[in-house]
Amino acid sequence: MKTLVISGYRAQEIGIFKSDDPAVRIIKKAIRQRVEPLIEEGLEWVIVSGGLGIEQWAAEEVIQMKRDHAQIQLAVITPFLNQQEKWNEENQNKYQNILKSADFTASVSNKSYTDPSQFKNRDDLLLRKADGLLIVYDEEKDGSPGFLVKKAKNYAETDKLEIMYINFQDLQWIADEEALNEIEPD
Repeated sequence: MKTLVISGYRAQEIGIFKSDDPAVRIIKKAIRQRVEPLIEEGLEWVIVSGGLGIEQWAAEEVIQMKRDHAQIQLAVITPFLNQQEKWNEENQNKYQNILKSADFTASVSNKSYTDPSQFKNRDDLLLRKADGLLIVYDEEKDGSPGFLVKKAKNYAETDKLEIMYINFQDLQWIADEEALNEIEPD
């Protein structure tokens, strides 16, 4: 696998409204646990579209991983121009920092938001470019990632696209492990 798309829920879909929410650390840890072995096996690119939530947290974690894995590159391919224009100042600043640290940035549409087809076009492009999809998604809690999952399953039937999930149980196991580590003496 050379190219991996990472996506998942928007922050508000999973009830995370602050960047210092402890759940963000758990999500980033889960992403790292899945991505690091792929880097060691030859992963070269991680692609996100930069949306608030899983995609930004994944981008931040990949930027951190670049310190130990110089070969990994980050691409931010947005569905349309200026996707951040309605975000609050803190989120816009974080987004700009991600873009500055990315190795490649582009937009699928050269216009600002016009209609939902821009998200469909983004998904099509990302899945065509990818060898794998890592998605933070639980089929028992529907949300915006459901559209990408459905499309990815169709791609996986005809193309070589590996779909990997991080679900809520995976996140709970990491949280439980951290809680155990906090109470166990060294």
